[in-house]
Amino acid sequence: MNLKDSELKELKQAKELLENPGLAAKITNYIGMPLEKGMELLPKDWNGKIVKLTHQAITKSADAALFTMKNNPGEKSSNIWHKATVAISGGAGGFFGFAGLALELPVSTTIMMRSIADIARSENHNLNDAETKLACVEVLALGGKSEKDDGTESGYYVTRALLTQQITMAAEHIATNGLGKEGAPALVKFFTTISSRFGIQVTEKAAAQAIPVIGAAAGASLNLLFIDHFQDMARGHFIVKKLEKRYNPEFIQEQYISISLN
Repeated sequence: MNLKDSELKELKQAKELLENPGLAAKITNYIGMPLEKGMELLPKDWNGKIVKLTHQAITKSADAALFTMKNNPGEKSSNIWHKATVAISGGAGGFFGFAGLALELPVSTTIMMRSIADIARSENHNLNDAETKLACVEVLALGGKSEKDDGTESGYYVTRALLTQQITMAAEHIATNGLGKEGAPALVKFFTTISSRFGIQVTEKAAAQAIPVIGAAAGASLNLLFIDHFQDMARGHFIVKKLEKRYNPEFIQEQYISISLN
């Protein structure tokens, strides 16, 4: 069994997107200083607040975004439009500084979730399918390449492995009850895990916005970095999942790991 040349090219593109430097590296490069400076300015109780804030943002955005998009598999995604709208929300959040994040995050997360679903649809995934809906939410847990990753184990597949069982159980629940029943144990566990990982990246963004020199214009730019990162993660993720449907997950994982990006 072998991939076609076009499929191998797609898989390499996916790996290039998924194994790119994480959001923290991109933000650090943009603001020109270590994120640690911003981390020191965050409130001491920020960790507890971010978990609650991201959980609310994700559950509300999933319901608002995933159930209002038309299911037209293969339709081209509108990446630029979503970037423009999330930049506007980021500008408003940046204008009000750190305090504006609580108001801005649910809006930007909903826009990003719609963009992620739009990309899934463009890669011929069925948005009416429970696993596709969960795969859209799963994208928010993808952080890009970490310094801890080695040549044999990608951060992408480590995250996938962490969520596999939770997604299976959550998909079974959604197929029967829908995504709105978030009180179900399977969904609570899934959304909590996603919120925890997404919260790390929201904290990095908040740390940058906490630095006094970051204003409204920079807030918009940070949101562009934010959505650009998750659009890349979504494109790579749904290319991989598309190929998994044609072949099988184990085979695609082997092919993915064997691809050299050097």
